[in-house]
Amino acid sequence: MSVLIIIFLTAVAALFAGVFEQGKFSRYISILGLLVAFYVSFLPEAEFFNQYKSMFDYTVNAALFTKIAIVITILLFFLGGFSFSNHRSHQSELYALMLFALCGGIVLFGFQNLVTLFLGIEILSIPLYVLAGSNKTDLRSNEASVKYFLMGALATGFLLFGIALVYGSSGSFDLYKIHQFSLENSKDLMFNAGAVLMLVALAFKVSMAPFHMWSPDVYQGSPSLITAFMMSVVKISAFFAFFKVMSIGFFGITGEWINIVGVLIIITLFLANVMGLAQSNAKRMLAYSSVSHVGYLGLIFFGLNNLSAYNLAFYLFAYSLATIGVMMCLIWVEKLKRETSYNAFKGLAHTEPLLAVAAAISMLSMAGIPLTAGFMGKFSIFAQAIETTPFLVLVAVLGSAISIAYYLRLIMVMFFPKESSFKTSERVPLTYNIVAVFIIAALLVLGIFPDLFATQFGM
Repeated sequence: MSVLIIIFLTAVAALFAGVFEQGKFSRYISILGLLVAFYVSFLPEAEFFNQYKSMFDYTVNAALFTKIAIVITILLFFLGGFSFSNHRSHQSELYALMLFALCGGIVLFGFQNLVTLFLGIEILSIPLYVLAGSNKTDLRSNEASVKYFLMGALATGFLLFGIALVYGSSGSFDLYKIHQFSLENSKDLMFNAGAVLMLVALAFKVSMAPFHMWSPDVYQGSPSLITAFMMSVVKISAFFAFFKVMSIGFFGITGEWINIVGVLIIITLFLANVMGLAQSNAKRMLAYSSVSHVGYLGLIFFGLNNLSAYNLAFYLFAYSLATIGVMMCLIWVEKLKRETSYNAFKGLAHTEPLLAVAAAISMLSMAGIPLTAGFMGKFSIFAQAIETTPFLVLVAVLGSAISIAYYLRLIMVMFFPKESSFKTSERVPLTYNIVAVFIIAALLVLGIFPDLFATQFGM
């Protein structure tokens, strides 16, 4: 709760910096507030907040995912100065809205009640509807905002209907009372229907196929830094909420919904990877790549054990770092070329080798190549699931193999073009080089010494 309050106050301060026409300081205020919040996240909660534990509890898992989300947000804000250079008149609003969305994510990490779950999802989502359309002169950005809002409203309807059925049958919003009810009344039709409706709603939120139809257009149309935020921080928040609801609240009726998740995983992995191969636009390819990773993450529901939450955290952290590594490169190219097609990246490695190397290692990590953090993340989730569902693990391995093709395509364009078209006198900002070095080091070190993740995040 302390971290949540600090980030909320930081968002307000960033917002008011714009009111007093000091928007250029909003990024520094935001980063400072996030650093303070990150430090506080390692401290035990004050006893005063114990009275709210029935609604929000800062558990060990909540603390772990909060730390990850804060680190990823800090890295994104480091990229904001260059990325938001066209938004000088309302930079403060963009940073503030991202922080408000992060507040929603933190609520989702610690929710103990379905009412808190709903509030967290809405606090997370509403700022994103505005952020997606923040490039007001771009029709694609406007379309992204409207499409995200409409699909988000539809998913919210499913969620509320599901919550109503669950409450009507169990008589409680409390997650652990619902857990107990699911153990004792596994054949309750109304309860099972509510669980399935909530599953569908949360599948929308994490963009699991076939409920992913909004994400490629929204990710492509949104400003690129906002897209990176949605692919990383929002994905972390939404998927952990999905995991927590299904693995705790509906644990007693796992048999009723686990096969649905299995089918969704197969559809997601097949559809996202095949569509990724068909793309000629790097940003849209990354959107389908993001959808495919939801398929790999879905395997966390199979073979649940005490390490499942940790394995999920490691994978999401590795994936988010890799996402920033690629999107950072895309932001730079988009600013110079005004496009994100594969051709726009030709010869980037000759002009900005550090940026290209960071993007290449990030994509190799996404593909699950050994000695990267992405490989260790996939290995831990696949190893957990293989005893209960070897077929799904085989499908996931095949999906990873397919994904290598579209990742390598972009790498080849950057490093081995037939004719380089990337010539510019403008240099990458220092902050981008710092983030690139951090991401390269983190992905390789965690790929070789994965236990460092636990030690660095206070596990």
